[in-house]
Amino acid sequence: MLGSPTSKYYSVHVTPRGANDARPTALRIVNDEKLEGKWADKVIMVTGGSAFVGAETVRALHATGATVYMTVRDTAKAQKVIDDIFKSDPTNKAPIYMITMTLDELDSVRQGAEKFLKQSGNKLNLLVCNAGVMATPYALTRDGYETQFATNYLSHFLLFQLLKPALLASSTPAYNSRVVMVASESHRMGEVRFQDYSFTQGYHPVKAYGQSKTATIYMANTIDRRFGAEGLHALSLHPGAIRSNLTAHVRKFADPMWELPAVKAREKTAAQGAATIVYAAVSRDWEGNGGRYLSNCMEMGPCLGKEGIEVMDEGYAPWAYDQEKEDKLWADSLKMVGIEEESEE
Repeated sequence: MLGSPTSKYYSVHVTPRGANDARPTALRIVNDEKLEGKWADKVIMVTGGSAFVGAETVRALHATGATVYMTVRDTAKAQKVIDDIFKSDPTNKAPIYMITMTLDELDSVRQGAEKFLKQSGNKLNLLVCNAGVMATPYALTRDGYETQFATNYLSHFLLFQLLKPALLASSTPAYNSRVVMVASESHRMGEVRFQDYSFTQGYHPVKAYGQSKTATIYMANTIDRRFGAEGLHALSLHPGAIRSNLTAHVRKFADPMWELPAVKAREKTAAQGAATIVYAAVSRDWEGNGGRYLSNCMEMGPCLGKEGIEVMDEGYAPWAYDQEKEDKLWADSLKMVGIEEESEE
């Protein structure tokens, strides 16, 4: 499923010609929305902001004039990104702050969230959940959960719960607060294993990655359904085919794939990959609405091919919208992160 022909970004995605083609960058989205310097009153958090699409997401959102917080593991690496952003846009003095956070440790998430809330004055308009790992060897985190499930999904779930009051309190009629979940078309590689979240039996790194990304879609759907009426919306998305260190653990499979003509045509730069993230974050197309899965800066329909990755089909899996499964994952996740009962906001 390519997307909706009614989208203003549809035509440039029909015949992709590889990285740096006519498909939009993240900064182009900000420009199209006429938001340069217009968000000085807003506070944004981006997880995993120090590399690839995360760094380009921070760059584009900084162009809005918002105060941007980026969660990082390596502060020296993150500082280089910040320095480069200010060098490329020297007249924009909007602050960019680092929050040290290790997403495979729930205590680190708690500590980082506490520091953020204190520093931001309990204000947050936009949360972009971008950080992640892919197809890692089997391991359990210190908290006892499979690494990909914990890093890509569960820590973001806890982070949202800790920041939810700030998101709700910061929402305005002009801009309802948003949560943007960076999923992947690879969610089609694995459903959520409700009886064995941590793959204690039959671990498969790609299926575990698929589970974690399906979980992020469920999280966005549930946020939007539960809190949309209170002015808090959420979207999930696939950023696109981007060469990065994320595929380090599947190089023997991934590297030959990049040489396929159809895949090379689909390849995006990090700035182009960040475009759908920023589109979900700032576009007026989604003001007051959410709970949908996006790719190529537009809403996707169902995958028309097999359950696995189809070269030209970025639609969602048959299980991507399932309220019963979404609610079960939400309830189980509350218990996993030590929140026995969700408070009513």
